[in-house]
Amino acid sequence: MNGKYNMAIGFLSMGLFMLYGFLLIYLRDFAPDKEEWINAYSTGKHFESRLAHVHGNLFAFLNIVIGFLLLQFRNSLKNTKAISWLALIGLFMPIGILLEVYLGFPPIFVLIGAMAMTASVIWLGVSFYKMKTE
Repeated sequence: MNGKYNMAIGFLSMGLFMLYGFLLIYLRDFAPDKEEWINAYSTGKHFESRLAHVHGNLFAFLNIVIGFLLLQFRNSLKNTKAISWLALIGLFMPIGILLEVYLGFPPIFVLIGAMAMTASVIWLGVSFYKMKTE
């Protein structure tokens, strides 16, 4: 599990959030109520939707990078499974934003995902700092 799934899920989720970007383009440029959508550019659902799109792609990319690094350095790093899982759980952040926007869920998933991704990035950074070079 030490990296492979981060890369696979990272690419898949990036593809999904890219497709979501096409939906946002449709809502901005082609939807019947596009003027209303444009007028709410920096507030409400429009703003939250853009946050989900941007963070979804960022967190997907981070999973790809983290997965690649965990695979490349699996023999030199400790706690790779925990770092891998935390990075995957980090995807709850953008998914949680979408759950809030479209289904009215509370922001707990956003917070869990944000904390998990932050922890995985810091833990990986510390692991690389402590890694013995040959």
